[in-house]
Amino acid sequence: MTDDPFLAHRSLLFTVAYEMLGSAADADDVVQETWLRWADVDRAAVREPRAYLVRIVTRQALNRLRTVSRRREDYVGEWLPEPLLTSPDVAEDVELAESVSIAMLTVLETLGPTERAVLVLHEVFDVPYDEIAEAVGKSSAAVRQIAHRAREHVAARRPRVAVSRAEQREVVDRFLAALTAGDLQGLMDVLAPDVVVVADGGGLAPAALRPLSGGVRVARALARFADLAPGVAITTPMVNGAIALRIDPGGEFETAVTVVVEDGRISRLYAVRNPQKLGRLDTVAELRR
Repeated sequence: MTDDPFLAHRSLLFTVAYEMLGSAADADDVVQETWLRWADVDRAAVREPRAYLVRIVTRQALNRLRTVSRRREDYVGEWLPEPLLTSPDVAEDVELAESVSIAMLTVLETLGPTERAVLVLHEVFDVPYDEIAEAVGKSSAAVRQIAHRAREHVAARRPRVAVSRAEQREVVDRFLAALTAGDLQGLMDVLAPDVVVVADGGGLAPAALRPLSGGVRVARALARFADLAPGVAITTPMVNGAIALRIDPGGEFETAVTVVVEDGRISRLYAVRNPQKLGRLDTVAELRR
């Protein structure tokens, strides 16, 4: 463990910023801004460096979140979080894996900046309400109310059922077999009747501008994949704490697909195709609580 608290907690700070922003690039910028502020601090006056650093990164992330929220209003098509290659130990931490899943980060996008900060800090990182209040500039009582509202909002939208990695692997393998074979019935069997597909091309890669829903519609669309991309390379790395698909035609990375499994079937598919969001899938991201 390094003697410099910033270096010791850098992975934690990145994780906080990433969960608040859904973008590794923006999270990197926030961590760098936090470092610049930390460099000017009188270390002897800081009693709890971890709490102090989390407070700085939260404030910087809130500033950035308000800026990117406006930018995302002009985004072409659906906006999805930037996927990250993650290590098996992230998946072992069930709460961390759920909090960084593409499904959860997408739900967090529906919260306001302060609500998102409060929920992430308290529910994921166990930051006390009084420390959160100082970070977001609210009273402890107000923060408790914000946390309650945010929890209810997220609970109504998050996937209901947690599945084991073994079950997720089995479902993903069935899906992959049906996809590469162009097996329409196999796809219909592995997809939930109300499955939803959300694709993010950002105007830079072909992608549906709106979600596609319904087991039959989605299965028919996916059944054409085998004809459109025969012999394509597909791997199943750990992305955002869960087994995902990496579709890499001709050796040039094209799509990251993460899935939500409920009751033994896929209920959601998130396909990131924007090339500006695919740069973090060759190096494992260090995520920590």
